[in-house]
Amino acid sequence: MRRIRSSAAETACLYGAVILALMTLLSRIGNGGDAELRARRERVLRPCDELYVVREGETLHTISEKCGDPYIVEENPHIHDPDDVIPGLVIKITPLK
Repeated sequence: MRRIRSSAAETACLYGAVILALMTLLSRIGNGGDAELRARRERVLRPCDELYVVREGETLHTISEKCGDPYIVEENPHIHDPDDVIPGLVIKITPLK
């Protein structure tokens, strides 16, 4: 009789450990895992801030596609020539909803 109780206790302990491990794993997945994964997800959901700094190799066309703002030139009167965009230029971004 004593062996049966010990076996049941060991089985319950094993199940408890498995459940705890699964809960820990699922909570990490549910929370996005790590900080890098959360940052990537945030960039996809919100790829551009309201103020955007032009990077090397970017054009207004690529920024417009990336940020979802087809009216960059109209919203930024300081841009006189759309082809003359240089790295470091700060522009206002208003993505379409």
